[in-house]
Amino acid sequence: MKDVGVEESVETIATALGHGVSVEDLDGVLLAYSSHQSTADQVRVNFLLSKKVPADVSAWQLSHGVATAVRPVVVPANEQLGMLGRVCVPLLVRGFRVGYLWVIHEAEESPDAILGALPGIRDRLDRLAELLLDTNTPESEARRRRETQFLAACAGDPDAMDAVAGWPEVHGRAPWVVGTIMERIEDPDAALAELADPEAGVLLQRVAALQATVGIRPALFSAGAQLHAVILFRELPGHSEHEVVLKRYGAEISLRGGHPERPDMLGLSEPFADLRRLPAAYAQSKSAVQAAAVDPGIGPLVDYRNTGVYQFLAATARAGAAESVYFQDLQEQDRNGELLPVLELLYDTDGSVADVANRLHLHRSSVYNRLARVRSIIGADPLRGGIRLELHLAMKAVRWANRPRI
Repeated sequence: MKDVGVEESVETIATALGHGVSVEDLDGVLLAYSSHQSTADQVRVNFLLSKKVPADVSAWQLSHGVATAVRPVVVPANEQLGMLGRVCVPLLVRGFRVGYLWVIHEAEESPDAILGALPGIRDRLDRLAELLLDTNTPESEARRRRETQFLAACAGDPDAMDAVAGWPEVHGRAPWVVGTIMERIEDPDAALAELADPEAGVLLQRVAALQATVGIRPALFSAGAQLHAVILFRELPGHSEHEVVLKRYGAEISLRGGHPERPDMLGLSEPFADLRRLPAAYAQSKSAVQAAAVDPGIGPLVDYRNTGVYQFLAATARAGAAESVYFQDLQEQDRNGELLPVLELLYDTDGSVADVANRLHLHRSSVYNRLARVRSIIGADPLRGGIRLELHLAMKAVRWANRPRI
């Protein structure tokens, strides 16, 4: 990766410390290094040439706990490897690990001077971590592998489910909730543009979901697909953390997608404590966000249990075929779109004519007149028992047929 901001940040840190520094990602790949390289060993020289930490060097570094450290770690010299002592500074953004900064020192030099200087450049280290999060982390090979494995587990792959169950951030954190998050794209041309470059779409979702969940403790992991992202949450009361994620996601998608913010939606599954339920929970979260996409009355943040009749439509193979004769008659006669909106809103608001009139900016008498026209078209009372259920279900089935396919 070549990024001017990262390279400039590395140079200022090296100058402040008076030592050469290098930065690597979570896979041990060299990202940047300072021009100040007065102290070097064979390991440093080979690293700068190959751009990758050798396996034996990596094992020595990991044996000192750098992979889980949240504070600087002193890694002693290893004469057998031809390696001088180093200080490893984990680079984290709100608790999320994005890489490592390494400071090498001479054999006769104590690392204490380096450790003592680090608090004075905390702001520069934080800035570097932010830059890495913004430019590199989503492209990490380790991150890509984990996201692929997580999505495979969501799709029901038993080996992937076993692997995810053993992840430190997942193991012992039940019960969980799966969230599916996406934008509402109403412009057909915009939707086609989103589909034109699948790889770009996936990367956009991955980055947006990652940025949206950094520092949100109940958000355990996220992965991006072409038109949506999937987030594994720890179950928690209320939706305040989910609302923060939803707001951040919308801002990130707009910023990186290069368009004004669109309404974004988050569908949440039922809680589950057995990871074998992950595929079913993922399906629930997708159904919930699809219901939010086709029915604005549901709201942008919805639990699966609150999607009403869409739970049944999602489970029905032929959901979307509005085969009600009464409904077909109404569609044919309602050429100006005056009757069905009134009727659906009346059903959704428990039969309150006053609420419907206020919402549609109509006089109550206009609502009553339209109901009378409905009765005359279908030859039955649309507000009674089975007729009401049939028409209401048919309306929701038509909405469901227009859901985004994810």
